[in-house]
Amino acid sequence: MSSPDFLVQSLFNVRGKIALVTGGGTGIGKTIASALVQNGAKVYIAARKEGQLKEALADLNAQRPGSAHYIVANLSDKAGVDALISALSALEPANKLHILVNNSGVSWGSPFNAVPEDKGWDNVMAVNVKSLFYLTAGLSSWLAKDARAEDPGRVINISSTASVSPHVEGLVSAEGSGTYAYNVSKAAVNHLTSILAVKLGPQKITVNAICPGIFPTKMTAYGFKSVGEEKIASQQPSGRVGLPSDLAGIALFLSSPASAHVTGAHILLDGGATLSSQGIAPRVKL
Repeated sequence: MSSPDFLVQSLFNVRGKIALVTGGGTGIGKTIASALVQNGAKVYIAARKEGQLKEALADLNAQRPGSAHYIVANLSDKAGVDALISALSALEPANKLHILVNNSGVSWGSPFNAVPEDKGWDNVMAVNVKSLFYLTAGLSSWLAKDARAEDPGRVINISSTASVSPHVEGLVSAEGSGTYAYNVSKAAVNHLTSILAVKLGPQKITVNAICPGIFPTKMTAYGFKSVGEEKIASQQPSGRVGLPSDLAGIALFLSSPASAHVTGAHILLDGGATLSSQGIAPRVKL
């Protein structure tokens, strides 16, 4: 009997895979797209702003051996999701996909008594939760085509440590401004991840959620500017904020044969902050 193949290049192999990363033009989405491209995957990034997509594409395609392509998409309603699937079908007529990263998301901060219904609740829930459901459902048959028990189709949902925190005001938000709908939407993403893992398991598709803590992104830019990275890092048990390599590592794991038996997981990626008394607590006076 031959020895099991535990080599990194086999366990974490994504070469030749086809992936779609929503919100792939910046931040977390671009980092995950970069990790996949650098390891030989063909990656489609989708977002609303074509300028950002073109800029990201130039960076990503300099990181071969994989390749990157973009699709302009607005995922604020089902029609936008359907349009993205149609555009992807024109580019991939075999209707085959191996990895779906549901990363697109929006937030809204407001005082407790002044949260607008449309932007503060409806749009946040539509982009963060509803589009994730419709896109995963619409592409589930694509993900099942090449799926095997040893190398399933992959759905990776980008949630947040906000999904498990009751604190809507913190170091990365303006004082007195809470992200009420955002926290609720990410809790919904976690539960939807569990539901989809059960639903799609028989089709040999795994569904997992990454719950990042504080990373330097567009959503956290206010806090990094007003408080400073050093102060934010000092309140993390690891003594630092998240790095791109942290995201790349977990994304490659969840995309590769190494995680073939992992589904329905909600993985905290925060250096221990959520479980520590030094977690993302209400804003303190500096």
